[in-house]
Amino acid sequence: MMQTNREPVHVQELIAKKKQSKNLFLKFEKSIPVILFLIASISILTTIGIIYTLLSETIEFFQEVSIVEFFTGTVLKPLSQNPKFGVLPLITGTLTSTLIAMLVAAPIGLMTAIYLSEFASERIRKICKPLLEILAGIPTIVYGFFAFTFVTPLLKHIIPGLETTNILSPGIVMGIMIIPMIASLSEDAMTSVPNAMREGALALGATKLEVATRVVIPAAFSGIVASIVLAISRAIGETMIVTIASGSSKSFTFDITESMQTMTAYIVEVTGGDAPAGSTIYYSLYAVAMTLFVFTLLMNLFARYISKKFKEDY
Repeated sequence: MMQTNREPVHVQELIAKKKQSKNLFLKFEKSIPVILFLIASISILTTIGIIYTLLSETIEFFQEVSIVEFFTGTVLKPLSQNPKFGVLPLITGTLTSTLIAMLVAAPIGLMTAIYLSEFASERIRKICKPLLEILAGIPTIVYGFFAFTFVTPLLKHIIPGLETTNILSPGIVMGIMIIPMIASLSEDAMTSVPNAMREGALALGATKLEVATRVVIPAAFSGIVASIVLAISRAIGETMIVTIASGSSKSFTFDITESMQTMTAYIVEVTGGDAPAGSTIYYSLYAVAMTLFVFTLLMNLFARYISKKFKEDY
């Protein structure tokens, strides 16, 4: 018969080990909120860092250029012997391209959302919605070359006086690019409307189109407006399409057939040029970037305000 030599196990030692492991677990448990807080604060700290960088460099620029001249001037000649830094030509180009984009994207995106939400079958919806969202995954530089090499030559047959680089072509292509954003977000807002509201309207004799326009759209109004406002902020911040297809003309004009430059395109031009660090033109890109930041921030705040003001709880 075999005998095994085992050391005696004391109950007190087991209890002590159990307490030690439990204490380690409790310490780890208490550290979890701190770790999660640090992770969550990364985005906040990044935003603070961006604002600090933009603000500090913008202050340097306004020490050399009058803020009144910057926001009211219609002449932008940063490289001339007598440089001028009026930002209105860039603001005009940015808002013009955004307006053209929204005239394309808003009606098409909204009608697409109505079709997917109210008229399409479940099978068609599952096929069409992912195909539509593929547009959002195409790199913007591809859209830029598409606008320059295909849309602009096509528009020249319709508008003979259209310049090779113009604001109309990139505006249209930007509108095509943000259609998925409006369509997807608006469709989600319409889908969240209870079916009981649709059934009640249909029971009263309303057609599907009347249900969509008089019941669903008013009920999902906050989500639809928020999607449009977010799409506007996306169009304002677009870079590559306008850099490639809109040209670099800094003239203050409202003619959509002419070359115009946006704020983002100006930033790309300055950062990719020969502007020495510490020069006025170098600091001007931060002033333009700060202006762009304020534009997009106001649009996002407006979207949140609209969502809260017109939100319907069901």
